[in-house]
Amino acid sequence: MSSKEKFSFPQRIALATIPRLTALLLAIIGSTLRFEVIAEEDAFPETPPTTGIFCFWHRCTLLAGWYFRKFRCSILISRSFDGELITRTLRLLGYDVVRGSSSRGGAGGLLALQEVIERGFPVVFTADGPRGPIYETKPGPVKLAQMTGQPIGGFYLLPERAWVLRSWDRFLIPKPFSRVAVSWTRKVAAPASDADAAALERFRQELNQGLERARIRAENYLARR
Repeated sequence: MSSKEKFSFPQRIALATIPRLTALLLAIIGSTLRFEVIAEEDAFPETPPTTGIFCFWHRCTLLAGWYFRKFRCSILISRSFDGELITRTLRLLGYDVVRGSSSRGGAGGLLALQEVIERGFPVVFTADGPRGPIYETKPGPVKLAQMTGQPIGGFYLLPERAWVLRSWDRFLIPKPFSRVAVSWTRKVAAPASDADAAALERFRQELNQGLERARIRAENYLARR
């Protein structure tokens, strides 16, 4: 189905304008931001080129989109209208996008991400996206780690000054010239290929705890500054 058949006329207007404006504004604001990398013990911040699986909370999407644009990442985005807006914006920033879901009927999406990893490129997930609840990791990253044997890295980006939207994820729009904490947590090892549902849930909880430690560390770091 073509985009003209799938989306209404107002939606097509939005798709033609919003991604370009978002990418332009992000480039303007992003060029003024000062990123400061921090990490907990035994966590190693990534630099390009790299490979593997990485996760962050949905509210950091704009900041992550700018900071990681040189990593040649692929990201799984839903087939919704909002997902189409995000897809077009990310492609303007140099990302590869896989369309689909990591939960409902998402086998195809995860298989496509597995191929990305096998080619030696990194994959990123908005761990609590696309609709929340906030700070609650979905099972997709853990499933992909089980499929590939790759550990999962986690990070959180927090601007010192930002506009916070009244959305489910309290989405962050950084203000120009802000300092931004890039907080890394320790990697979570991949589950065994024969791990049962209970084991996968323990891995999911471990990943969730790591992402929350990264968030709290970033908040404390900027509070001290």
